[in-house]
Amino acid sequence: VQLQASGGGLVQPGESLRLSCAASGSIFSINDMGWYRQAPGKERELVATITNGGSTNYADSVKGRFTISRHNAKNTVYLQMNTLKPEDTAVYYCNAEMYYSGKFAYYWGQGTQVTVSS
Repeated sequence: VQLQASGGGLVQPGESLRLSCAASGSIFSINDMGWYRQAPGKERELVATITNGGSTNYADSVKGRFTISRHNAKNTVYLQMNTLKPEDTAVYYCNAEMYYSGKFAYYWGQGTQVTVSS
């Protein structure tokens, strides 16, 4: 199984980006999915999570600007990022708890760079 993230890029402050992350492989079930980010010199931090029922949780720093969603039939999670700020610059990683090979386990995507700069 693997998670493939896409959608990062270079944008100016105030602009928007949409990240996508698709799970592939012999997946029986997916529980929580989420996005984390890691800025240079900092630890990886939670951005947003979503349960398979659609309940969401956000870091305070992104509330009101970012929206997480998922398409269960496509095994895909999205992160709509609006009103981006320079402090949002980081590598963004997707994460999912997936049932594979007889057990649930957390898997990480490869990361996608988001740079917010004028």
